[in-house]
Amino acid sequence: MKTIMVTGLLMLIIGTIGAVDTESYQFIDHLLSLSKPGQPEVFEDGVIFTAPSSYRRVGIAFAHEGFAQVYWFRKLLFPKDNLTPQEEKKKQSLYTDSGILFHVYTLPEHIRELEYRLVIDGLWTTDPGNPEYRVDASGLIHSVVSIPNVAKSPSTFDAPPGSLSFIYTAPPGESITVAGSFNGWDPFMYTLREKTPGHYSLTLPLPPGTYQYVFFHRGQRILDPHNPNRVYTKDGKIASVALIR
Repeated sequence: MKTIMVTGLLMLIIGTIGAVDTESYQFIDHLLSLSKPGQPEVFEDGVIFTAPSSYRRVGIAFAHEGFAQVYWFRKLLFPKDNLTPQEEKKKQSLYTDSGILFHVYTLPEHIRELEYRLVIDGLWTTDPGNPEYRVDASGLIHSVVSIPNVAKSPSTFDAPPGSLSFIYTAPPGESITVAGSFNGWDPFMYTLREKTPGHYSLTLPLPPGTYQYVFFHRGQRILDPHNPNRVYTKDGKIASVALIR
């Protein structure tokens, strides 16, 4: 039951966020590890903003967008470990309020700092959970998040024309395979090579077309952490997808 509820939480989160890799277990585990609202946190290629769920509604707008669009926070729901017989019978109250509202903003390229303001219960304000701020020329106070310089993540598309590069990170000495529509979903045909300890890769030449695929690691079917593009396969499962022109 807990696995089903975590999957449900995953689908709730997927519906609220764009390009951040929300289907990675690392991302879900990180969200579930939040114990209270706090300062904005840079995670992967996004920033996680939080606020107390005691507020009725919280939104955020950014200076580099001219404060033209407000992104509304969602409530972070934790799956209940134990359900009462009444809850189980009614299929209700599967989740409990974490006390946290959140929004994950995908970082635009070349942005090294975010200036923003919140809309809390209809009033524009700075972020009460973030002590960093700046006063603009008109005297308006903006909350600020500095974005650290990080190395560009590897990508499935960093490959010669007419090919795909499959990249995976795991403990050293593991067996990682890739399967997809290009090999009849055979999980044993293609094994990634461990080029350096814990870093596995494989480049396959493929003709132009759209390809669905997944990794297999320790018997588990895993989506590509370096490719945000996902689709549902004919059997209803989620797979990574890539296009070769």
